[in-house]
Amino acid sequence: MANQTTAEDVWTVRRAAVIGAGTMGAQIAALLAGFGIECELLDLPDPAGRDARAAAARKKLAAMRPSPLFDRGDLDRIRPGNVEDHRERLADCDWVIEAVFEDLDVKRSTWAALAPHLRADAVASTNTSSIPITDIAAALPAGLRPRFMGAHFFNPPRYLRLFELIPTQETDPAVAAAVQRFGSETLGKGCVLAHDVPGFVGNRIGLYVLAETIRAMRDLGLGPDEVDTVTGPPLGRPRSATFRTLDLIGLDVYVDICDKLRATVPEAWEQEAFAVPGFLREMVARGWLGDKTRQGFYKAVEADGRREFHVLDPETLAYRPQRALAALSLAAARRIEDSGARIAALADSSYGADSKDAAGSGDAAGALAWRILSRLFAFAAAKIPEVAPEIASVDNAMRWGFAWSLGPFETWEAMGIAETAERMARDGLAVPPWVAGLAARREPFYRCTGAGTEQATPQGAYAPVTGSQRALSLPWLQSQAQTVERRTGATLRDLGDGIAFLDVHGAKQTIDADVLDMLEVAAARTPDGFDGLVLSSHVQPNFCVGANLAVILQAAQDRQWDAIEAFIHKLQYGLLALKRMPAPVVTALYGRALGGGLELGLSAQRVVAARESYVGLVETAVGLVPAGGGCKELLLRLPAVRGEEKTGSGLQGEEKMDSRLREEEKMDSRLHGNDGNAARGNDGRAADGSPSAVAAAVRRAFETIRLGKVSQHAPDAVVLGYLRADDIIEANPDHLLYRAKAAALALAADGDAARYAPVQLPVLGAEEREALIAPVAEAAQAGRATAHDLTIARKLAFILTGGDARAGAQVDEEHIIDLEREAFVSLCGEPKTQDRIAHILKTGKPLRN
Repeated sequence: MANQTTAEDVWTVRRAAVIGAGTMGAQIAALLAGFGIECELLDLPDPAGRDARAAAARKKLAAMRPSPLFDRGDLDRIRPGNVEDHRERLADCDWVIEAVFEDLDVKRSTWAALAPHLRADAVASTNTSSIPITDIAAALPAGLRPRFMGAHFFNPPRYLRLFELIPTQETDPAVAAAVQRFGSETLGKGCVLAHDVPGFVGNRIGLYVLAETIRAMRDLGLGPDEVDTVTGPPLGRPRSATFRTLDLIGLDVYVDICDKLRATVPEAWEQEAFAVPGFLREMVARGWLGDKTRQGFYKAVEADGRREFHVLDPETLAYRPQRALAALSLAAARRIEDSGARIAALADSSYGADSKDAAGSGDAAGALAWRILSRLFAFAAAKIPEVAPEIASVDNAMRWGFAWSLGPFETWEAMGIAETAERMARDGLAVPPWVAGLAARREPFYRCTGAGTEQATPQGAYAPVTGSQRALSLPWLQSQAQTVERRTGATLRDLGDGIAFLDVHGAKQTIDADVLDMLEVAAARTPDGFDGLVLSSHVQPNFCVGANLAVILQAAQDRQWDAIEAFIHKLQYGLLALKRMPAPVVTALYGRALGGGLELGLSAQRVVAARESYVGLVETAVGLVPAGGGCKELLLRLPAVRGEEKTGSGLQGEEKMDSRLREEEKMDSRLHGNDGNAARGNDGRAADGSPSAVAAAVRRAFETIRLGKVSQHAPDAVVLGYLRADDIIEANPDHLLYRAKAAALALAADGDAARYAPVQLPVLGAEEREALIAPVAEAAQAGRATAHDLTIARKLAFILTGGDARAGAQVDEEHIIDLEREAFVSLCGEPKTQDRIAHILKTGKPLRN
């Protein structure tokens, strides 16, 4: 291996090769390039040009949505080529990943041709989803087999965290451990060690669930759309649910994997479970493959002059308008925020329901949920330890690879192990003896001890859940992090080593009164009892989406201006108290951190952000302006405002921001009303060309807030100015609290008291304010922006330029946040702002009025 891996060393990948430039191979190359790894992308030679296939795949990456790229510049790290002319490139690669067509003979012939060209210490892996790794390894020379294993990325590899690692009997354990560590710590993947069996873990369980759901649909007389009403968020699964997911996968791909599984699983009952129904084979024969052919279980049609999606009737193979499944249980379940409690309630509602008739004590939604879940539980329990050595591997695989909120065993525990096992037995489903034993003893699948989290085993004992020591999970927090003080929406915990943890978990991850109370509690208790504070949340998938707009709208409609003003004041000064207390604050952000959610993090001395963080000050979309210190903190992130010289990454970030703003101004001028040229040049200088570093920097902040820009990932948040160059970006979201705690300890140790001192901000004054507003005013006059857009822009510009203070003066932070609060309350009184809030609450989309 490169840099010979031992227990003390870390495998380093500087250059990799991906063999196969199909959709999956190209996206794997994009992922690696996004982490700074030079990548060879090789495919078969093409008559149109020897490297044409790989070059076309590389070009296609830029147009794919969602984007597989972190930055368009990542394409520069991907070098296209072909496997005949460029085999010599493999000698420079630390890791060679094969991702060719899912056919054993093709994979074997590929490796036979390329193996002689690999470096003697290179790691080799295959990205198969179902073919046994040992069968592929048979084509390799004996000397390469210890460095060969299965390394299965899930599609799309940037967004799905699951990384299945499948060593063979001949794989060197040190190689497998090195790939696992690299996947977890560098690529941010959730690594699952799987056994070399058909389908491994994810596809063995996931494809079974899909197949069982198709059978349940037909047995219960439901349609794909009715099934999807149940099998999405109500069951703690993505909005694509079942049949939209199949359209995304591709029905031909699904059928091919099911056929491969049916041909290789050992038992007759399981072979039958993966049998593909005739109507699905007919869809494939007709070319109705899903999204890639624009027709599968769903099809876009024009109806009454508008585009809508119709759904397939599996019995007639004709398309019809969609209909949602009407069930009382669904309406009740949607009101339950906790995934486990919601799923349990839905499944419990099935008692007495055995058809589409929802009368009586049960209904069809509950019957469908119970049918799917009970079969899933029986199957998952029967596959331990065949597919993986531990139940945590199965739960992790389904959460990381299929975006479930809970894995099978976690769901079963939430529903009650004993009660569910009894009901399964009444339905004639086999409950493995080891689970029956747990039920009889009333013991859980998982338990927390002083040594960490343990899991039940088929041997009737408990064993530690294996994983990175950097992963601080909710069970660990609940068992190990002592509660200092708690409210319903937030908890102050002791993380150990002198660090406190303010865990924010308000309703629907919004900022509520409990969160505001606990900001004050944390500011008061941290300096006396701790050396530092971490502010984050245990709730997934989003950190915080801001203030509760429904509450703000109701208060505005009731003209409760004092209540709105008091809420904002408490938020602003709670965050300011945290910022100035004599102990460092580190915020750990992930997922969506929007509006006030982002403001919770901006006042911290350091931010640790998950790489997949989508952050932004988006208040203008609902007719408001940031009022939790967001305007102030965005200004303070500008080197020119802080009186610092732009160097290194700070200068590069501002140059990227200027470039991005210029592109977006051209694209969005009609919608947002900005021509990018009026009154001031595109470089942010005054119209006469005289430099004004502060004015140029403030212009960037103004445009970022006014356009409500949201980062595409954490590095993009640096470009937008939401994160600082010295903030920390962590690839693995499970490691956020570990990294944040370490950062807090480091800041506390350096003893720099200056970071807690009040700061001053420069005032630009009325002249620069008018220069900011002029392009928006011109756009409004030309009909490219609305009068309300201009009203909001004036309020925002007033804040950023220091209000009525004298140009050239310095003002304190309180001055700016008081301006924020005044503008926020004023805009709440605008009918058009209230219309914007109501519209986004109803539709989820912004209203431009």
